[in-house]
This record gives sequence, structure tokens and C-alpha cells, in this order.
Amino acid sequence: MAGLALVLFFLLMAAFGPWVAPRDPLKQQLEGSLGGPSWSHGLGRDELGRDILSRILYGARISLGMALGACLIAAGAGVTVGLVAADRGGVLEEILMRAVDVVLAFPGFLLAIAVVSALGPGIVNVAIAVGVNTMPGFARIAHSTAHAVKEMEHVTAARALGNSGSRILWRHILPNCLAPIVVQFTLRMGTVVVIGSGLSFLGLGAQPPSPEWGAMLSTAREYLRTAPHLSLVPGLAILLLVLGWNLLGDGLTEALNPKLSRS
Repeated sequence: MAGLALVLFFLLMAAFGPWVAPRDPLKQQLEGSLGGPSWSHGLGRDELGRDILSRILYGARISLGMALGACLIAAGAGVTVGLVAADRGGVLEEILMRAVDVVLAFPGFLLAIAVVSALGPGIVNVAIAVGVNTMPGFARIAHSTAHAVKEMEHVTAARALGNSGSRILWRHILPNCLAPIVVQFTLRMGTVVVIGSGLSFLGLGAQPPSPEWGAMLSTAREYLRTAPHLSLVPGLAILLLVLGWNLLGDGLTEALNPKLSRS
């Protein structure tokens, strides 16, 4: 429940942040640069005098949207590959799953850096790069679960009634594979947030003056001693967002697993 509360808090922040932000996140006031928290600027101001609270609220939509986009790309591609491989079998299964193993063999963060370097910096390209990096996990889970489900009695009955292979795959096998896929999605969201923020920290993601949390951390590292609040606020936001998704994933694992639910 704590994880769900944190995730809902950040989703609401992303949805309504631009409307409740007290100031323009891009407006500069150099005379008040590096100012600490005050009544007029609740979380202080950055090196250009911009309101940090407003930048955090606006940045929630960018950071969370980038992570959701990456996970949706990974889930869509990975689940399709895994289901098709399990359903068709034979040579096609070997080709698809060995291709997944090749992608999985690369170090995750390095693969994301290589993809975004080839595509160019930007939020969309980071989502694609992180999605490619995250896809093998979804493919393997969908593949193994589909192999178990396709042998169940209701699938055998649907096949005996003359249903087409595609109808059986998407109407009878996929719905019974959703529980582990949903758990994987929530657990991977935390990792994706960290990777996306890391790429922005390196200058490969959101570009200045975009108020993305990883990019804000990259700029704030130069003022760790003189203005620690510049790095503390976006760092804490990333930490709480990742913690929320991980707690939610653990909770869903227990809720959707019949054995754990009974215990």
C-alpha cells in the first residue's frame, strides 16, 4: 500500500504538476541564484535562480513519461516475441529466443548508451534505448509462461473446437500470462527510471533547460558544497519514485501469486 501511495502521488504530480507549480520552471532570476528554501521558494532556487519546486513538478511528467514509454515499448515487443516463439515453436522459436539472449548478453546500461548514441540524444530516443534494453526480460517471462499455459485444458478444448492459432494465442493464452507480466512491468519501472535518469545525467537524454530530474542532478553536482539542496531534491524524488515502484511490484507479486496469497 505504501508503494501504491507513492506511485499514485507521482502520477498525480505528473498529471497536475504544471497546473499547481507556483512559478515558470524556466524563468531565471540571477540575483537569487543558489538560494536555499524560503517562504517564496519552498525548495530553493538553482544556479540560474529558477524555482526548484516548479522544476520538480514539471520534471515529474518528463521523468515518469520517459520511464512509462520505455516500459510500454519493452512490454509490447517482448511479450509479442515471447508469445509467438512459444506458440510457433521449432526453428522460429530458436531464432527469436536466441536473438533475445544476444540482447540480454550485453550489459544493460552500456547497451542503452550505445542505442541512444546511435539515435541521438533526446527523450524519445532514451525511451527507445531503454525499451530495447528492458525487452528481453518481458520476452523470457512471456515465453516461459505461455509454454505452461498452452498445455492447460481450456487451451486444449479451444484447439479441439477449431479455434485458429492466433485466436487461441491472444484470447486464451495471453490473458493467463498477464499476472507475471504486470509484476515484471512494475518491478522494471524502478530500474527504467534509474537508467533513464542516468542517461540524462550523462547528457544523452533530456537537454537543458528541460527540468528532467537526471539532468538537474548533472548540473547540481558542481554545487554539492555550496548549495546541496540542488542535488538533494531531485535525488530524493528519484529515490522515492523507484522505491514506490519496487514496493508496488513486491505487493503485486504477493497478491497475484496464488501460493503466496494462501500463505
